[in-house]
Amino acid sequence: MTQSVVVQVGQCGNQIGCCFWDLALREHAAVNQKGIYDEAISSFFRNVDTRVVGDGGSISKGKICSLKARAVLIDMEEGVVNEILQGPLRDVFDSKQLITDISGSGNNWAVGHKVFGHLYQEQILEKLRKSAEHCDCLQCFFVIHSMGGGTGSGLGTFLLKVLEDEFPEVYRFVTSIYPSGEDDVITSPYNSILAMKELNEHADCVLPVDNQSLFDIISKIDLMVNSGKLGTTVKPKSLVTSSAGAFKKRQEKPFDAMNNIVANLLLNLTSSARFEGSLNMDLNEISMNLVPFPQLHYLVSSLTPLYTLADVNIPPRRLDQMFSDAFSKDHQLIQADPKHSLYLACALMVRGNVQISDLRRNIERLKPSLQFVSWNQEGWKTSLCSVPPVGHCHSLLALANNTCVKPTFMDLRERFTRLYKKKAHLHHYLQIEGMEESCFSEALSSLSALIQEYSQLDATKSMPVEDLPRLSVAV
Repeated sequence: MTQSVVVQVGQCGNQIGCCFWDLALREHAAVNQKGIYDEAISSFFRNVDTRVVGDGGSISKGKICSLKARAVLIDMEEGVVNEILQGPLRDVFDSKQLITDISGSGNNWAVGHKVFGHLYQEQILEKLRKSAEHCDCLQCFFVIHSMGGGTGSGLGTFLLKVLEDEFPEVYRFVTSIYPSGEDDVITSPYNSILAMKELNEHADCVLPVDNQSLFDIISKIDLMVNSGKLGTTVKPKSLVTSSAGAFKKRQEKPFDAMNNIVANLLLNLTSSARFEGSLNMDLNEISMNLVPFPQLHYLVSSLTPLYTLADVNIPPRRLDQMFSDAFSKDHQLIQADPKHSLYLACALMVRGNVQISDLRRNIERLKPSLQFVSWNQEGWKTSLCSVPPVGHCHSLLALANNTCVKPTFMDLRERFTRLYKKKAHLHHYLQIEGMEESCFSEALSSLSALIQEYSQLDATKSMPVEDLPRLSVAV
């Protein structure tokens, strides 16, 4: 069994991370009711005997003594991390695996990357090595961060280079939260473009998630609840309702429910690594099968059901409907339409009581409506995990390497250019040591090159599929 370490950076990264650990614990508690420390739990948790003085020896089998998350928490403001340490999950995190500062990065990528990166490099390395030492077979680092702020984008991407240098063999999966057009951080286009260059160069796989898509999904849930169509199916202690049970009138964006969706994405992504199934998919297989060219490692994710665990008790979708949902615009975690763009490859990660025949039937049914590149017409990767999410009979996560990410990157470039033309806010970045104007132009050309690669692929969309001659075997 392999292990993975979650590195959560910045306010957004830590809030999503906290949500992920909460859901993971609930999921393991539902499956493992005897409290035995097994391989499924060991993939993301250590079993520590807290009575042992010092580090607390790791216990390989037997009863769970005290679970510690395989996590490193980093934030240059201490607010969110302190909140976690005072919350219900405080005992799950090892206090030796936290790095906080008090000043914050001031929504400035350069401060996070250049200042705090160099200031905390040794400390970060030490925590990462410590986490790695506690693993028998470390397979993957999951980095969770946002692109728009200073710490998430700056320090989050600095960390990727550190991971690449220190653990070159270990996969780097990044969940990046992209800002929406109405983002309240004025400098977010700068931060995002500077971070994109680092993601291009140092990540194995990036799962872009945009705030606007999450907000739209939550708005749809609100609409369904308020319309009364669901009757009394909202749970009293749901993440979309207040603690009083009355529906929360949201003046601000519902970050808790939005974070819950991203946490569920990670929960489904790692289900094959945590539980048994008739067709398991290793995390490294995702990168191996879905990333044909090193730069094109951005995977569009869609999730169904979206209203998982503690949200809304929506009647279970028919299995075939669930597959259709996964390819509809409404279920994408990024504003994109993969159906009308070009697929390089696609992975379907199914959980619950689903047969391989169900999978094959649905792939055959959907195939005619999806356009795959001419050289990879059979670009499907599938996995079946027998343990469904809590409260559901089955779920599906679709990961698509698809040219539909291009509009998101183009929109980002446009917003960046509007600011950069006026040289607005630039002095805040250039006063940081090691930061030069060339950093901006290099980041912009890196993004433009990526967009160009997607455009070249798009141009092949109408080309006929080559009917390659088969190798004939002499009898």
